[in-house]
Amino acid sequence: MNKTEKTQVIEQLVEKLNANNKIYLADCSTLTVEKVNAFRKQCFEKKISITVIKNTLLKKAIERANDSKLAELIPALKGETALIFTDVSNAPAKVIKEFRKGNQKPALKAAYVEDMIFIGDSQLDALVGLKSKNELIGDIIALLQSPIQRVMGALENKGGEDAAA
Repeated sequence: MNKTEKTQVIEQLVEKLNANNKIYLADCSTLTVEKVNAFRKQCFEKKISITVIKNTLLKKAIERANDSKLAELIPALKGETALIFTDVSNAPAKVIKEFRKGNQKPALKAAYVEDMIFIGDSQLDALVGLKSKNELIGDIIALLQSPIQRVMGALENKGGEDAAA
């Protein structure tokens, strides 16, 4: 890879980093080719973008990105790094957790989700527990409907009592 190709890759990475607020870094180093392909397939099915990238190129892209908070991911750039982008904040964490049943890898190195930084594989369960935007909206709607349903139920019972009298 010559210097112009590297510059192009860095510019593309900067654009992706600026356009996404859900970024995961994972370690897939000890996985066999078949397992890596199976992991990529699971990610593809969940509409998760995954690419293996050189740490030096990713570091330069992070340094040039608009969000200075991304710099906290730089210490995690050791060994082989899979860069993961998603629209659903907890989807990659769920795929990693599901895929590694019986395996040590892929391991979570770090994640940047909605302006929060998660460092280390120990944060995987916290990331799995994050709710997506649609799940949060559903929870809010359920909370709003609950009091309304109680009032409607009380009014219906009151109406039934008046008709009986």
